Amino acid sequence: MRSGSTFAGVRRTVFARHSNPWSAWSRWATAPLILVPVWMRSWPHAAAVGAWFAVNPVLFPEPADRRAWATKAILGEELWLAGHPRDAALAVDAAATGAGMIALLGAWRRRPVPASVGIGALMVLLLWYWELMARYYETHRNADART
Repeated sequence: MRSGSTFAGVRRTVFARHSNPWSAWSRWATAPLILVPVWMRSWPHAAAVGAWFAVNPVLFPEPADRRAWATKAILGEELWLAGHPRDAALAVDAAATGAGMIALLGAWRRRPVPASVGIGALMVLLLWYWELMARYYETHRNADART
C-alpha cells in the first residue's frame, strides 16, 4: 500500500469517528482549554491538553447515521479540505484562527478580557464554520462514495 493511500485511510477513519456528535461537541466545548497551558506556562498542562485534542477525534465510534448537524459539519469539512475551495468558509476559518491568536496572546499576557473575548469569538466563528461545512456536505455529499 502506498503511503498516500495509507494517509487517506487514516484521515478517513479519523473524520468518520470525529463526526460522532459527542466527539465534535466535546472538542468544541473544551476549546478554552488551549489557553490553560499558555496562561499557566506549564508543559504538563500543554501535554494534557494536547493529548485530549489528539485523542478526542478517535475516542468515540463512528455515528450510526449522518443526520446530526455536527456529523454533517465534520464530514463536510473532510470534503471541503479535499476540494480546497476558496470560499466564505476559508475567510471564516481565517477569522477563527485570528481570534484564537488573540486569545492565546491574551493568555500569554495574562489579560483575561482579550483571552476571553478571543476564545469566545473563536467558538462562535467555529459554529459559523460548521454551518458552512454542513451546507457544503449537503451540496457535495453525492461526490462522497460513502453516503
